[in-house]
Amino acid sequence: MKKVITLCLFALVMILGTESVMAQSTAIHTEINTEATNKTQELRKQLKLDKSQLEPIYKAFQNHGKRAAELEESNPSKEAILKLNAELDNKIETILTEEQFEKYKIFSANN
Repeated sequence: MKKVITLCLFALVMILGTESVMAQSTAIHTEINTEATNKTQELRKQLKLDKSQLEPIYKAFQNHGKRAAELEESNPSKEAILKLNAELDNKIETILTEEQFEKYKIFSANN
């Protein structure tokens, strides 16, 4: 009987622990999406993005946020962070015009 009770308690603890991890994961994804939205809207104002540029810019920021969150968990080196930021800049450069990208570099240096 003790084994059955212990097994039930163990299963209950595992279920509660899973819910906690899922809630944290959802909160992180919500934060990443909110930050990506805010950055995209700010760039829309600053760089006068057209509608065809908004979604790719948002996806680039969203992907960068997810990868940065994953990287933070592993105590990243400065080089790894710089590489991730350079990848974001390269992706954004492919989306923006040359003039917009010059403004973006000034904007990102100030933020």
